[in-house]
Amino acid sequence: MTGVPASAAGGPSPAGATGKVSAVGTTGKANATGASQPGVARPAGGQGAEGDGRPARGAKIAAAAVNQASIWNIANLLTMLRLVLVPAFVALMLADGGYDPAWRSFAWAAFAIAMITDLFDGHLARAYNLVTDFGKIADPIADKAIMGAALICLSGLGDLPWWVTGVILGRELGITLLRFIVIRYGVIPASRGGKLKTLTQGVAVGMYILALTGWLATLRWWVMAAAVVLTVVTGLDYVRQAIVLRRQGIAERRAALEETEA
Repeated sequence: MTGVPASAAGGPSPAGATGKVSAVGTTGKANATGASQPGVARPAGGQGAEGDGRPARGAKIAAAAVNQASIWNIANLLTMLRLVLVPAFVALMLADGGYDPAWRSFAWAAFAIAMITDLFDGHLARAYNLVTDFGKIADPIADKAIMGAALICLSGLGDLPWWVTGVILGRELGITLLRFIVIRYGVIPASRGGKLKTLTQGVAVGMYILALTGWLATLRWWVMAAAVVLTVVTGLDYVRQAIVLRRQGIAERRAALEETEA
């Protein structure tokens, strides 16, 4: 025999021959013309029936399971720490009436730890492939929670005008909602201005948390003014990006629909 299957010679294939060809570990695989390919093994759950190179569904599921990071990774743990620090910060901030310099210093330390961990958890998640669904939801919540708690406490104590708190929180909540609205068309990336805004806000709020006097108290006013300006400017830029992204998404969908109908 020459090793050519009976089906290739025009005769009936013996019982069980098909199973041997497609089994894992065989040394030959029938191609579209019936000729065998010695030395080529067919993996279980491999290509489709026509050999088009597409991975089988089982392979996709297995790959997704391997790539899914554990929820208990270092990035998520830092995010959880920030969430825990929110009520701790509020308790320290309002302790003894909210005007004791010592308690305000402890509150500043909690706020500083929360802001520092915010810089690391996102970087770690992206650098080490630790991105999870929990992190995508909890990270922005933790960011807004610690900043919102600090602003509301400062305004409630009379250290910061309520309109400043309203502008900053209104912008943050508005942009978050805007991201969810246009997410079907794409993701609005974080800009350099947005990162500078976050840094300036953190420094300004941290200076207000501390019981500063003299020229430092004057300096913190100017830093907060810069933070408010950056908050408004970057917020308007995000709105512009969202409008452009939505228009592009609608145009692409229309083009794809017209191509399908043609």
